[in-house]
Amino acid sequence: MVIAPRDFRDEEYFKPKAILEKAGFEVVTSSFKVGEVQGAGGKTTQADVLVSEVKPEEFQAVVFVGGPGMVDLVNNPDLIKLAKQFCEAQKIVSAICVAPSILANAGILKGLSATGWSGITQNLLQKGANVINKPVVWSGKVITAEGPMASQEFGETLVKALSQ
Repeated sequence: MVIAPRDFRDEEYFKPKAILEKAGFEVVTSSFKVGEVQGAGGKTTQADVLVSEVKPEEFQAVVFVGGPGMVDLVNNPDLIKLAKQFCEAQKIVSAICVAPSILANAGILKGLSATGWSGITQNLLQKGANVINKPVVWSGKVITAEGPMASQEFGETLVKALSQ
C-alpha cells in the first residue's frame, strides 16, 4: 500500500489493510519516508519501505491510497513509474479517492472503466478512462474506488482479485 508521508486518508488505508490482513495477505506500507507517518484523521502507522525501493516482482498488487496528502503527489514521477511497473508486470493496480489520477497520469486507465473522487473526474476522462459513477470499479487488473465511504468494498474487492 502506498501512502503520502502525511495526511493520507485514514479510512482508505486502515480499512482495506485490515480486510487484506484478515484474509491472510501480508501488507507492506510504502511512502516517501520510512518510519511513522500520520493520516489526515490523526492516526499513525509505520511506512516499511521507500516508494523507490518497491519491486513489483515481490508483490501481488499495488494499492495507492488517497487523502489530502496525495493531492500534490498524483503527478509524482516515482508514483507514476511504480504504477506503470506493476501494470507492465500484469499485477493488480488499484487506487482510491484522488489516487486514481496517478493511474490516469501513468496512462493505465486509457480505455478502461474507472471511478474516483469527483474532483478528479475530468482528469480521468481526459486521460481516456470510461468514468463510472459507482463506489468501486474493477476493470481487468485495475481496481479504482471513490473515497472513504467505499473503503470497505474496496478492501473486499482487492481480496477477491488477489484470490483469483
